[in-house]
Amino acid sequence: QVQLVESGGGLVQPGGSLRLSCAPSGSISEIWTMAWYRLAPGKQRESVAAITSGGITRYADSVKGRFTISRDNAKNTVYLQMNSLKPEDTAAYYCYVRGRIREYWGQGTQVTVSS
Repeated sequence: QVQLVESGGGLVQPGGSLRLSCAPSGSISEIWTMAWYRLAPGKQRESVAAITSGGITRYADSVKGRFTISRDNAKNTVYLQMNSLKPEDTAAYYCYVRGRIREYWGQGTQVTVSS
């Protein structure tokens, strides 16, 4: 069973940066969209950023200009560079991969922005 392995979360001060990474534990044929979602206590799950196989990106308004999503197709890895972090960015961040056959979700990595 292929799983998505996330890394890079942690505690950071407001204004700081973190870089999240996500890669499958095994082979996934024909990956289409890769994305990051987040879930904060008391809030609904939010789509943070997505990137297609062709490199087209989409961002939530709340992170535009601060977050950058990218992917390495050779490694089937997706990244989320998060700059100028705010306390309201605190959440569990989940990686999502849409393959030709099925979709996959990561276990989540916690990002906490606090002084």
